[in-house]
This record gives sequence, structure tokens and C-alpha cells, in this order.
Amino acid sequence: MAIHTDKISVETSETSKINTVDFSNLDFGRVFTDHMFVCDYEDGKWQNPKIMPYQAMTFEPSARVFHYGQAVFEGMKAYKDDDGKVFLFRPKQNFERINKSSGRLAMPAFPEDYFFEGLETLLKLDNDWIKPGVGNSLYLRPFVIATEPAISASPASMYRFMIICSPAKSYYNSAVRVLIADHYSRSANGGVGAAKAAGNYAAQFYPTSLAQKKGFQQVVWTDADTHTLLEEAGTMNVFFRVNDKLITAPTSDRILDGVTRKSIIQLAEDLGITCEVRPVTVAEIKEAAKDGSLKEIFGAGTAAVISPISAFEHQDELFEISSVDAEDSYAKLFKQTLLNIQHNLSEDKHGWRYEVK
Repeated sequence: MAIHTDKISVETSETSKINTVDFSNLDFGRVFTDHMFVCDYEDGKWQNPKIMPYQAMTFEPSARVFHYGQAVFEGMKAYKDDDGKVFLFRPKQNFERINKSSGRLAMPAFPEDYFFEGLETLLKLDNDWIKPGVGNSLYLRPFVIATEPAISASPASMYRFMIICSPAKSYYNSAVRVLIADHYSRSANGGVGAAKAAGNYAAQFYPTSLAQKKGFQQVVWTDADTHTLLEEAGTMNVFFRVNDKLITAPTSDRILDGVTRKSIIQLAEDLGITCEVRPVTVAEIKEAAKDGSLKEIFGAGTAAVISPISAFEHQDELFEISSVDAEDSYAKLFKQTLLNIQHNLSEDKHGWRYEVK
């Protein structure tokens, strides 16, 4: 069936696959909803925004994304409260960041009206896929790829913007063990580390696989110049608790400006917790681990919300964090506070919730 909103054409799926999905046993990012949003950039403008049944798509082998890596994405979630209301969490931040990422890769900005109307129409159509209950969500993946069929090394003139959706439960439930990088780098000064560029993640896979062979789940990335500054944990921003003080690295052209990261910094202020945003050295965190003042390390990002770290290794020195499960854990406090806001269970004093009506 085809219908139209003010700007978007909609083709609905004839049948839903929702009844084939075991929502109690979801493997993150492998099950997708019935519909997706698609919009193409041609002749110098974004045009023909539409929602269609989720399906495979055909691209020419010469599509520039395959050769020059013009691809950026975002990670968002939709939440449903017990009254059936659906909320997004700070979606304007994601909209602004995907355009910032696009700009860094010489890709055109996407219009705000298409972004929000496409997203909201999609969520209304696939509403039944959003399950209520803390920990349940619908993970949203907006992304842009270069589709022009040409293999000359220059920016494309044709692009496709899409949003696909995947139901999710809690992610990274247990604490992880990490290896601090002293050779490989996630990003460098002047590079694309601050963009959610697809290639950033591909470049992480190999050093992460080496860490996994040593018994660690993730890598904590250090600066490319000296490998002395702690910057990100896996695909997440990273926080350190030394005594009762929270510390995290400043954003830069190497570090992603995470939405969860900036929310935690604000929540720390709300809760009266001192949070220092400054360069963090490997040496000071190792020293804090040795003298017992290091209480917690945790990653922060959309998919996992908060991912506590139970141990880290650097240059063959292993440090266990014994207080990772402490009742006064900041990781637990921030995660629960964020989840309560996202699921409409507590006051939203900063106006972060965005209701899809």
C-alpha cells in the first residue's frame, strides 16, 4: 500500500516478520524491522524521500563507497514507556553530528525536515517493534553512502541516505577486560576520528582481534603521537573514577563527541560529582591503580549506554579493578539515571526526551 505524508512517500510491507522474532533472545544488530527510510542525492539536491519495506538493494560495482570509503553513520535509540509513548534521546545531537561527519568526508548535508519526518514516520509504522521496559529499545542506524558509479578519486555526486532499525536489549551487560594500545591507533591529529566514518571502525578490527587473542574484549585507544594519552575504549568514550573524581578526555579531531558522554558530564554536575575534562595519561591511571585510588573505568555510548571495565593491561602489566561491582559505582548510577530519563521514568530537567507523536 502506498501513502504520502507532507514530504515522504510510504510503501508499506504486505506482511510483517515481527511474529518470527524472539524478543527475549536478540543478537545485537542482526534482526531488522519491516521498513526502512531511503533518500537519494542527485543533481545537487536530496530528493524523493521514501519509506519502503526493508529489502536488499542493488548498487553498481563502481559505486564510489566501495572504492573511496565515503560512508558515515549514526547510532540512536527509540524507547517506549509503559503508556505506549515513544521517545528519542537528544536526536538533534545525532542529526547535527551526522552532517558534521558528512562534511568531513566531503558529503552533502542532509535536510533537517527530511531527517525528522522520515525518522518519525518510520517509528510510527514500526511501532510494534519498540518494546516497553527498561533495557529494551529500538536501535536506529541512519547512514549515508556514496552511490555514484565512478572510480575516479574525488567526491561523489550521488549519495543515498538511509535509516534502518533493529530491536535491542541490554548490550555489554558484563564488565569487560581491556588492553591499552601502545602501537596501533584509532585516529590521528587532522584525521577523521571525530567523525562517525565507517573506515574508523574497520581499522579497529585487526588490533581488537589481537587483543581478543590475549583474553581481552576491547582496546583502550591512545594518542597516535606518543601513546601516552588515554582517549577512547573500543567504540565508546571512556571515563575514569579516581577516588570520587570523574575524569574524561576532551573531544578533539581524534575523539568522537559522544551524546552519552556529554550527557554523563551534565549528570555528574547535577549529582554534585566533580568531573574533569582534560588529557588523561596512561601513567596516572596506572599509578592510581597501584595506590588504590582508581575506583572505576567505564565506556559510554549509545549501544551499551555504560560498559564497566574490570581489568586493563598495558605493556604486560595487568591491573584488576576490584571495586567494579561496588554498590556506590558511578557506572551503575549513571546508567540507571540515563535509562530512567530515556524510558520516561524520571524528571527530564534538560529536555533531552523527544516524544514521537
